[in-house]
Amino acid sequence: MATMESLIGLVNRIQRACTALGDYGGGDQAFSSLWDALPSVAVVGGQSSGKSSVLESIVGRDFLPRGSGIVTRRPLVLQLQKTENGQDYAEFGHIPRRRFTDFALVRKEIEDETDRITGKSKQISPVPIHLSIYSQNVVNLTLIDLPGLTKVAIDGQPESIVQDIENMVRTYVEKPNCIILAISPANQDIATSDAIKLAKEVDASGERTFGVLTKLDLMDKGTNAIDVLEGRAYRLQHPWVGVVNRSQADINKNVDMIIARRKEREYFASSPDYGHLASKMGSEYLAKLLSRHLESVIRARIPSITSLINKSIDELESELDHLGRPIAVDAGAQLYTILELCRAFDRIFKEHLDGGRPGGDRIYGVFDNQLPAALRKLPFDRHLSMQNVRKIVSEADGYQPHLIAPEQGYRRLIEGSLNYFRGPAEASVDAVHFVLKELVRKSMAECQELKRFPTLQSTIVGAANESLERFRDESKKTVIRLVDMESSYLTVDFFRKLPQEVEKIGNPGGGNPRENPRESAAVGVDRYAEGHFRRIGSNVSSYVNMISETMRNSIPKAVVYCQVKEAKQNLLNYFYTQIGRKEGKQLAELLDEDPALMERRQQASKRLELYKKARDEVDSVSWAR
Repeated sequence: MATMESLIGLVNRIQRACTALGDYGGGDQAFSSLWDALPSVAVVGGQSSGKSSVLESIVGRDFLPRGSGIVTRRPLVLQLQKTENGQDYAEFGHIPRRRFTDFALVRKEIEDETDRITGKSKQISPVPIHLSIYSQNVVNLTLIDLPGLTKVAIDGQPESIVQDIENMVRTYVEKPNCIILAISPANQDIATSDAIKLAKEVDASGERTFGVLTKLDLMDKGTNAIDVLEGRAYRLQHPWVGVVNRSQADINKNVDMIIARRKEREYFASSPDYGHLASKMGSEYLAKLLSRHLESVIRARIPSITSLINKSIDELESELDHLGRPIAVDAGAQLYTILELCRAFDRIFKEHLDGGRPGGDRIYGVFDNQLPAALRKLPFDRHLSMQNVRKIVSEADGYQPHLIAPEQGYRRLIEGSLNYFRGPAEASVDAVHFVLKELVRKSMAECQELKRFPTLQSTIVGAANESLERFRDESKKTVIRLVDMESSYLTVDFFRKLPQEVEKIGNPGGGNPRENPRESAAVGVDRYAEGHFRRIGSNVSSYVNMISETMRNSIPKAVVYCQVKEAKQNLLNYFYTQIGRKEGKQLAELLDEDPALMERRQQASKRLELYKKARDEVDSVSWAR
């Protein structure tokens, strides 16, 4: 069967480990929950109720600051660990691995550490001080000394100090796993006890409250506290315990705590009022009583503690998988890691293009909306206006006018019109390039594996953007070639199907045109008439519209082939060839992690180690039950 020492020692070790990791009094909710799940004892009382003396009696050492007014201005988490032998010593959570064997220096360190947070004033702070004391004269316990409850603010304190102290105390005693050690002076009416009043509010059933009466030796002659100690004045689920602390004279004379304990035992044994209760009175009995109760609470809590630890281990392992495991130091493993990270990024980028993630549809939007709109806005009306057609056709004829159809005029008008397609073609290339760059940025932001490597992130993004620039340049050359090809060779069949025009020269033979069918099939036209130039403009417009439909279909094909397809297949190919030539030091520089992530992983690893050790210890204790 697991011993009381092993159970409480287990809790103390877990609490100390939590303290070392800063997992108490804030921070990660999961780790604070572990502390909250572990039972502890909060010492509550009004100012000058004898709290500090009770704690020193339990410890058997004179180590707490003393004075008037508010002396305890920060919570003191005191963990007592029983040792088999050796010298007593203390360790603080904020200066680990430094042992204090002089307990006067412990008192000084508590004062200095309090002043470090609150300053040399009467202010209070909820930030706890963690102190572990190792001694063969203690029982395994975790005690929390809280600032004394008060009713009025003194000089140098804000008016809110009364409520501030009560709120701080409540944050501890309201927790269902907190055992309340309510300290009340016997020389005051128990009905006015601040500690009992607060304990009743947060623990109405009294299951978590232990009542302690101090200053029994200072009561007026002829009076006693039997009614309280025997539960008649105020009943609790647990028995009241009376203690007799050192007097101020004893403290001034530095009376040894061992001697003080002996005097306390003698007081109760020889007291006519309390002699029959002597075996259940005194600080030694109080410590054992609390320790036994802690044992029973811990036994009842082991299943829930185990469940919480296992849940926390799963969450931590998941977090570490998310953060990534530590990187190997050899160049081969580093290169493999970089390539794997690149593939992870590339996979997300392809998912955006293929529709597995949003964003790729914007490329289709360029082809279905932007390109047609740009083609519709081309200034063909101005280029093929009557005035411009007349000007270009006339200039194309030169000094010798055309005989049948103004072919050179046609060609110049068509070439000038087709040149306008360059703008929408290049704009489509640039628009898709912008979308691809955005998808690179978005894919990098979504690649969780790369978040820990800011240098590699920027390097990959830079390499990807360089590739996109090359793809854009090639795509622009291709779409411009498409426009130039249409200009370099016109579709002859289109013009063969147009009605033929002949110059109107009259009928000098006076014959009937019906008698000359070949002549009647041609359209008579005056090459200087407005209708002639209007027909030329209309023919050219029809041809350009036909080419516009062709461009609307061929430009997207060229862009997808030169940019989108290349980005899917070869986005990081050039980077792969470059990375393969780098040496170990250069690879390590690429894997230079974000310091914040490194710290986060280190803390998570430490916590995971803590939880696994805690699980092993809880399991060993469970098997021994």
